[in-house]
Amino acid sequence: MNTEGITQRMGRHLDLTVFAGSAVLVIPFVLLGAVAPALLKSMSGAALGYLTQSWSWLYLSSVNLFVVAALALALSPYGKIRLGRDDEKPEYGWLSWFAMLFSAGMGIGLVFWSIAEPLYHYASPPKGVGSTAESARLAFQIFCHHWGIHAWGTYVAVGLPLAYFQFRKGLPGTVSHCLFPRGKGSGEKKATRRMGKLVDMLAVWATVMGVVTSLGLGALQITSGLHLSWGIPGGVGTTAAVIGVITVLYITSALSGVKRGIRMLSLLNVALMVLLLLFFMVKGPFGFILKTLGVALSDYATGIIPLSTTFSLFGNRAWTEAWTVFYWAWWIAWAPFVGAFIATISRGRTIREFVLGVMFLPALFSILFSTALGGTAIWLELEQGVGLVRAVSQSLEAALFETLAHLPLYGLLAFLANLLIASFFITSADSATLVISRFSTGGLAGGPETTDGKLLIVFWGLLLGGLAMVLIWSGGLKALQTASIIGAFPFVFVMFFLLISLTRELVREGIPKA
Repeated sequence: MNTEGITQRMGRHLDLTVFAGSAVLVIPFVLLGAVAPALLKSMSGAALGYLTQSWSWLYLSSVNLFVVAALALALSPYGKIRLGRDDEKPEYGWLSWFAMLFSAGMGIGLVFWSIAEPLYHYASPPKGVGSTAESARLAFQIFCHHWGIHAWGTYVAVGLPLAYFQFRKGLPGTVSHCLFPRGKGSGEKKATRRMGKLVDMLAVWATVMGVVTSLGLGALQITSGLHLSWGIPGGVGTTAAVIGVITVLYITSALSGVKRGIRMLSLLNVALMVLLLLFFMVKGPFGFILKTLGVALSDYATGIIPLSTTFSLFGNRAWTEAWTVFYWAWWIAWAPFVGAFIATISRGRTIREFVLGVMFLPALFSILFSTALGGTAIWLELEQGVGLVRAVSQSLEAALFETLAHLPLYGLLAFLANLLIASFFITSADSATLVISRFSTGGLAGGPETTDGKLLIVFWGLLLGGLAMVLIWSGGLKALQTASIIGAFPFVFVMFFLLISLTRELVREGIPKA
């Protein structure tokens, strides 16, 4: 195993080049946002405009290719290959595995957008007239497209190569080792090592920028919940305080490791989501929710190919760049850390189990969750005209709590909702912190097993919290979305090479015997 460049510094092993290079990429954002938030907002806005207008085709076509490639591998004879020894059994049961991958891969974003996005597109659809039954139907088709298999197929494009090379080939769990699993000569090795370190730096960069988007969304939503539920003043100061408290909690969870803190919190997340889902089913418009679910799934299945084969969804290019391109960039930005984390917990599963389990189970649960919560919100608008659209137009982060206010047991629901958001906040951030620490150590360490390794977790955990604060300070939700798209751009090219490397190695290994 090549350990050149790994030193005994902040962790038991530390790749000083990757660590320092990643920090150099991230820290200026923290400093600039703290000192000159208006300048950061202006620079980020210019970068966002360029990427969405000039490169939207790349995001849209790439995610489609990731989905097709993942399904092709799962359904091919190579799908029987196990991520580990041929006789190895999965390390985690289905429930724990699903809870952890779902919490890491979706989490805060789903709770934030499950009501906000359907309501937004119900009132302002990309085509047709808003605030009608037709726009409500279109809103859920849009949600299914954005939160369905495209999101999870993007995670597979990173997670599957990492799991294969780590558990099947015995290599360290970094992106660079997937791309360069073997060297051929001293000169080539030197150039390969440099390229590998650059790739790992890009993975850290994309992870940081993607994760802080969700951390910021979660903090904004918690702040809104505290204000609407208990009258605590909102604003940037309260949001910063929320981020500070949660930062301490997710660092503590990360220090406890995967099998303890992260696993238990993930199970809590799913339990709270199921509890909230059941409440909406019982106290909400049950018949309307079931009908909405059936229609949404049908529209999703019939519309997925047309929507995936155009650069202007619904004939509205500006809307496509503002919404679908943002989502695809968000999933790509999250792919390094979510993929790495899912790979970590997937030892012993077959490629087919990995792909189909990761792509379809969370997507179906996300759609069910949103049709229950978002469907109730739209029913309240259509049937009772409670004014949720007006409230959401003023504050997207208030969508969940404004909806809960029209249901029984608001105090209890608000408490559970805040607990769910905070728990998702923690599991997403602590998973990311562990993965970034691993990337910073060449895949050899970075965990909480030693005191030195804990220092690395604390460093990256504090940096994530600090960046989320300055992005909120410099521009709120828009700054968070911009960070995601900018962070995702360079890594999309890496993902193509990951799939090529995986396919090449599978062909070398050969089709397994029946």
